[in-house]
Amino acid sequence: MTPTIRILLADDHTVVRQGLRKVLEERPDWQVVAEAGDGREAVRLAEELKPDVAVIDVAMPLLNGIEATRQIVRRSPSTRVLVLSMHSDEAYVTQILKAGAVGYLLKDSADVDLLQAVSAVAAGKSFFSPAVARLMLDDYVRQRGEHAADRYESLSGREREIFQLVAEGKTNKDIAALLFISPSTVETHRARIMEKLDVHSAAEIVLYAVRRGVIR
Repeated sequence: MTPTIRILLADDHTVVRQGLRKVLEERPDWQVVAEAGDGREAVRLAEELKPDVAVIDVAMPLLNGIEATRQIVRRSPSTRVLVLSMHSDEAYVTQILKAGAVGYLLKDSADVDLLQAVSAVAAGKSFFSPAVARLMLDDYVRQRGEHAADRYESLSGREREIFQLVAEGKTNKDIAALLFISPSTVETHRARIMEKLDVHSAAEIVLYAVRRGVIR
């Protein structure tokens, strides 16, 4: 019998998750072992269940799909991450690949390409929606030639987590409770983030986060 592919679904929209589950469960040898509604839950479930494939929406609350991918790849190396996104622009694709994802599937083609995408990444291959593949080809030479430092990439993993939570409007107290650290530690991280990114207000943090695709 063909081995079952164990899948984790992560998307903050319940209806979307239900639709994806319905498509995936057309394959009797595949099993959706868990669903997550935010990035932090996705990381926890991936570490706990070690699924073969994690299908993750790039825009999720508490921890976006990019940072969730980084953590899943680190905590559950056997799990291969397939990212779902509404966006085909370079910023999203580049960040996702750097984070460790092996597939990038556009939501508008998920109903057609999802089964093929999961099959590919579960087999150790990569998968990209056709529009994304064209973008990668067009931008390959230019990307290879660019070596300018990226301020966002200079942030540590913890700083990127706090950056998103600040951009989402969370207070220092909220962030401290979520991450089990003190408000003063959050404030220290926040000051370092603003210095590294050369931003000077919460509004600038939000704008920076939107441009980077960290939040909607």
